[in-house]
Amino acid sequence: MPGPDRSAESERARYYLTTAIAYANNRPGLHTLFEVIGADAIARWHRMKGNETRFLTGTDEYSVNIALTAAEQGRDPKAFVDEMVALFRTAEDTLQISPDRFIRTTDLDHQRAVHEMIRRAYASGDLYVGNYEGWYCPNEGFIPASQLVEDSSGIHCANHPTVALQWLSERNWFFRLSAYQAKLERYYAEHPDWVQPEYRKNEMLGFIRGGLEDFSVSREKASWGIPFPIREDGSSSQLPDGSWDPAAGTVYVWFDALTNYITGAGFPDDPEAFAKWWPCDVHIIGKDINRLHTIMWPAMLMSAGLALPKLVWVHGWLLAQGERMSKSRGNFLDPNDMVAALGSDGTRYVTLREAAFDRDSDVSWNSFVRRYNADLANDFGNLVNRTVTMVNRYLGGNRPPPGPPASLRSDWLSTSLSYRGHLEGFLLHEALAVLWVFVGAVNRLVDAEKPWALAKAAGSNDADAGERLRNVLGDLVEACRLIALATAPFIPSIAPKVLQQLGYDQPYGPDGKDGPPLLDELEWGAHAEEAGHVALPEPLFPRLDVESPVA
Repeated sequence: MPGPDRSAESERARYYLTTAIAYANNRPGLHTLFEVIGADAIARWHRMKGNETRFLTGTDEYSVNIALTAAEQGRDPKAFVDEMVALFRTAEDTLQISPDRFIRTTDLDHQRAVHEMIRRAYASGDLYVGNYEGWYCPNEGFIPASQLVEDSSGIHCANHPTVALQWLSERNWFFRLSAYQAKLERYYAEHPDWVQPEYRKNEMLGFIRGGLEDFSVSREKASWGIPFPIREDGSSSQLPDGSWDPAAGTVYVWFDALTNYITGAGFPDDPEAFAKWWPCDVHIIGKDINRLHTIMWPAMLMSAGLALPKLVWVHGWLLAQGERMSKSRGNFLDPNDMVAALGSDGTRYVTLREAAFDRDSDVSWNSFVRRYNADLANDFGNLVNRTVTMVNRYLGGNRPPPGPPASLRSDWLSTSLSYRGHLEGFLLHEALAVLWVFVGAVNRLVDAEKPWALAKAAGSNDADAGERLRNVLGDLVEACRLIALATAPFIPSIAPKVLQQLGYDQPYGPDGKDGPPLLDELEWGAHAEEAGHVALPEPLFPRLDVESPVA
């Protein structure tokens, strides 16, 4: 089977990916950080391949819900969000999340980007002033009738059924989304793969064909927000002292939040950086905000004369017994508690292995513990421990090269190609599943070859057994090296530990940068000519015996 085509790699020197920015209204749960963990693994993969990678994540801080919560506590909204953002940063640091920028919508360069987007929309004739009367969700914004759910307890936002709606009547600026219906339909037809998975694209096509309504881009009475930069006559709302006229209102939360992706690429302050990084390679978002990212956002970009993202990847939710995880339901998992029990690498692994990255997934603490024990403690951790122990015991610690072409080598070639395809196709759970099939094959090789029996025969002057022992242990060492490197985007602090035990240097930085091209390192026998010694074995994943929920 031929190796992977590297020609495309040299043509693609940079990779820009983003996540949605999270509401900074509470400490994050695992369900909040799910997509950030996945995006971090993707970013690390591209860094290790040698692509110049930019990974953007952050927080959305101007929602009405935040202002209300801060007021209830008698606090200034900025002081409140500063505290909440610190909780997000701590949780992400604990999980080894390594963004190139953590953006906050309260950042001053973001305000400049939002103002420029407003001015461009106005110049394009896509903004007008009108009166809005209808339901407003503090977590979502103005809700069109198609997104309302009515039941015995009242009227709710489809995406936030437990959040009380407000009936508002305001004079607002509106964006002419209805003018972009034909343009969006044409773009979808000309770029059939730009929203994935495909069934998520089809949902949005159905929404577009049902007719698009103009949406509000301002708030008249909400003071917590980015100042609206123009007055009704089109003049600047900036006052002589540099402040902004409060009578002009503030920018609507979603118009503000969506703009973060181009702020993070350098818009409008750094045209050179923006030309380099935009359009982004992928937006990674949850299904509840698909409409905002694949209908509203592209229309905003078209209005501003900017390119659209190359891909929007829509993942599902983490469910607990069929219900969406959320703090309001009390069915969420605390990432800090999970790290305390499973470690940072263990938490990252079980989250991305148990939860599919393309649809909803029902998960639980017990399912996570079972996955941790089975895959990490038993399969991989035990494999590395046995391999290093046997090389020390039977070969005096001298690291053997892999043997002549054998089944493991061909297994690895097909595994690595499939693994790469799934990972670069954002099916992270499938990538890990394929890799662990190979882990199983390596463990079965140990049981089939019985190195302890070969060592005993070699000790009785059986030369063939001695050679076979070295070949088998060489294959095991090589398999462990390759698995460690392949899993590094998912469990980044484990790879250096495995390589150290195998007697190899760790060639990459803590965030995956500054190393040799990973695809070269993942070739079977890439370091076969290098002599070395293994170290003493050390446990990588202590088994968890108590399968009880985290407190």
